[in-house]
Amino acid sequence: MILLQSHSRFLLQTLLNRVQNLEKGVEFDNHWVEFDDVRYHIQVSLKNPHILLLSVSLPTPPPEAIFFGGLPSGAIEAIKAAYGVIVQILDPPRDGFNLTLKLNLSKLPPDEGYKHALLVKIASIRETVLGAPLRVILKQLAARTAASNMDRRFAIVHRPNESFFLVPQEFVEARRTAGLNNAPSCMWSPSPPLELKGAPAETLSANAGFVTFVIYPRHVEGKRLDRTVWSLSTFHAYVSYHVKCSEGFMHTRMRRRVESLIQALDRAKPELEKSKKTMLSRSFKRMSLKEGRINSDS
Repeated sequence: MILLQSHSRFLLQTLLNRVQNLEKGVEFDNHWVEFDDVRYHIQVSLKNPHILLLSVSLPTPPPEAIFFGGLPSGAIEAIKAAYGVIVQILDPPRDGFNLTLKLNLSKLPPDEGYKHALLVKIASIRETVLGAPLRVILKQLAARTAASNMDRRFAIVHRPNESFFLVPQEFVEARRTAGLNNAPSCMWSPSPPLELKGAPAETLSANAGFVTFVIYPRHVEGKRLDRTVWSLSTFHAYVSYHVKCSEGFMHTRMRRRVESLIQALDRAKPELEKSKKTMLSRSFKRMSLKEGRINSDS
């Protein structure tokens, strides 16, 4: 199955175009919205062509989520660690946005490979910000230190009208078959699981049930951490994407089936018309009474 990319393709293309034309004075001001109600605003002025302002608006957080300065817990530290001196966090951000970054494109590294990798990371600002609290907790899990927080329940900003909870617990890993060792356990329930006992009632009013993933340290070790954070953060978009693809595939199959039936009907029409012409081409000779007597006498 296809995994969604962590970076914004439009943002990455805009950054690449801007870097390739730094000496040209181009002014632009673009707004766009991506899945899960994440809004972007990018702005460049003629006065400072090397400076780019990037603003991000996040989904409305649930009341139990921990926010600091309008951002999820750990987001500021994650931004500084990921982008270094290239990015400056503006305080306060632009009106209507949770975060505004000031990018100095003249400080990008000269190496083309490293430069492109850094631009991809900047275009992944959504993952960096929204995945920050999840990344912190999963790092503790990888270090086997999450058990000290096992009584806490963390609410994470996910998407509008949906809740995302992380409950650190201490489990003993059971032996599983070799083919399933790499996959986290996934369970669905129409009612809230016991781990969410005591959560606010408005966060448990789901109309499609509850999905539970069991994450073990082996799922977040080394390079697997980034992939796990992104996969969990975009689970709804991942499922929705494949559901729509399945619907499109079924509709295509239905259209092809209808077209084949129509072609079969069209091939049957000439035979029917030919038989009608044969019936109409028959002729009958009218005989008079005198001819009839002659034929009977003979």
